[in-house]
Amino acid sequence: MGKDVIIACDFANKEEVFSFLDKFKDEKPYVKIGMELFYGAGPDIVREIKKRGHKIFLDLKLHDIPNTVKKAMKVLSSLDVDMCNLHASGTVAMMEAALEGLIREDGTRPLLIAVTQLTSTSQERMESDLLIKEPLDKVVMHYASCAKSAGLDGVVCSPLEAGKVHDVCGKGFLTVTPGVRFADGDIGDQVRVTTPAKAKELGSDYIVVGRPITASADPVESYRRCVKDFLE
Repeated sequence: MGKDVIIACDFANKEEVFSFLDKFKDEKPYVKIGMELFYGAGPDIVREIKKRGHKIFLDLKLHDIPNTVKKAMKVLSSLDVDMCNLHASGTVAMMEAALEGLIREDGTRPLLIAVTQLTSTSQERMESDLLIKEPLDKVVMHYASCAKSAGLDGVVCSPLEAGKVHDVCGKGFLTVTPGVRFADGDIGDQVRVTTPAKAKELGSDYIVVGRPITASADPVESYRRCVKDFLE
């Protein structure tokens, strides 16, 4: 399944995202479409970006009763996305239903990954807000194990947890890791972060990079820097 750098295109509308993507003359980066852009521009934004030749990670983090998620995934699968996700906390039954909904008539489907704990979550917040008293690392590994048992392809986790996820779930179980920043950059609202080079060392399969590229004075050069640090 390979490794790649995914750019988080967290823009408010299609004009902004196309203005950004137009800067890339020689590359077709893998892009993440999140809630803001999808809800603002609608499903057509997925079709239009796909026509431009980009792979798409549709990051909507579904979480509902199994039947509702199954039906929603069937709709998302028809958009020809390459990867989509849900919250592992929705239970194994929900993840299994989602996987069933994703399978197209020809037997193909997008990759399906589960969010373990968001990279903005700390041990203190997890305990005080969610009443989960177990260590954060143990919770992430348990969620990853549940995702694997449900038949999913991998999880979203911190780069700091990628290696251990592979130890628990196997090398073929994908780790998609946000929370990646350059060493000389601002970490923003993330808590569990690292650099592209360190993410490679720790075993991330895909890194998701937003503001260090999208807010850069030279987004193309920043993207190339990520690719060099992570893939070469």
